[in-house]
Amino acid sequence: MDKTIHKQVTYQEENKTLYQILFLIGLCHLLNDSLQAVIPAMFPILENSMGLSFTQLGLIAFTLNMVSSVMQPLVGTYTDKHPIPFALPIGLASSMVGMLGLALAPNFWLILVSVIFIGLGSAVFHPEGSRVAYLAAGNKRGLAQSIYQVGGNSGQALAPLITALILVPLGQKGALWFTIIAAIAVGILTYIARWYAGQLQSIASKKKQTTSRQLDKAMSKAIKSALLVLIFIVFARSWYGAAISNFYAFYAIDNYNLTIANSQVYIFIFLAMGAVGTFLGGPLADRFGRRNIILFSFVGASPLAILLPYVGSEFAMVLLAVIGVISMSSFSVTVVYAQELVPGKIGTMSGLIVGLAFGMGAIGSVALGSFIDSFGLTETMIMASFLPLLGFLTLLLPTDERIQTWYK
Repeated sequence: MDKTIHKQVTYQEENKTLYQILFLIGLCHLLNDSLQAVIPAMFPILENSMGLSFTQLGLIAFTLNMVSSVMQPLVGTYTDKHPIPFALPIGLASSMVGMLGLALAPNFWLILVSVIFIGLGSAVFHPEGSRVAYLAAGNKRGLAQSIYQVGGNSGQALAPLITALILVPLGQKGALWFTIIAAIAVGILTYIARWYAGQLQSIASKKKQTTSRQLDKAMSKAIKSALLVLIFIVFARSWYGAAISNFYAFYAIDNYNLTIANSQVYIFIFLAMGAVGTFLGGPLADRFGRRNIILFSFVGASPLAILLPYVGSEFAMVLLAVIGVISMSSFSVTVVYAQELVPGKIGTMSGLIVGLAFGMGAIGSVALGSFIDSFGLTETMIMASFLPLLGFLTLLLPTDERIQTWYK
């Protein structure tokens, strides 16, 4: 009887959702990504104060995205084998150093070095932060990942406000205020790291059990195929997101005769509602299934995305809001799906999917910019509107139920 009660208590503890940890790691994700948002927000300031060319600004953005994206799966793979709880505050300390350098850098090359420090900090934070969300999730993995990811999306959506309220009046040295934000994040992450360190024994036990289950199942080919499909889906979503967030403002200026400031409203609506969609997607996936929500996020957004280039200025705001909610509802869900697809490699899968989103967004920005130069802005936005249709490839993914049978 006592053993039965002990097992029931242990099961309840393992499946308990730790909201305090989730909200704290979500807040740190907001702070981390708001630091990253400072960099593109500072472009107009750097262009005026240092006379940087668009090529140099593009190189800064490319460096940030590639360092943070390429390093994420590498960090995740290493920490899957050698967990380092205090990597979280160390990563944000790197971003703090980079932000200090960004505020005081006198030339382009020191700005680039500062951006590398910020990118490295982000590369360490994202897979480890996602692992913390996984460990604190209990039996609500979709909700947990949504709470974590919505912090990041909210931080990215702050870029227009950062530009208007801080960087325009204060200039380059306004970035000094963000070293304080980084320091706050380091303090919170130190607390989380202590909790994380206490979970290591449980992590090692679960990892050992998961590894033995994987060896018992000859499903490696199906898993690899599913990962390739998932990566392609992330590619489609990232490229469409890059098309809207980087170039729709120019489209709105040309087609609706707007000012630069007014055009930013469209981007803010898309990003802010995308954060709402990111939050909603997780709990919906817990109820209706990961694969179903991934499919819905593309199928639901596709007709609206195709319609967007042909509507007026006011209806475009409505469409961007709805597209943002629907298309980004799969952001956290794709991470959870990948984690459950390969449950023994939580950090690797988190780094791969989230890092890939950043990397594909960076490459997509360059490619779409080239298309605009070659074919025109309107034509490129029309072509980009068909990208969500690639989400129908989700039908090739194994169902949630099938994945569960692989690891029983």
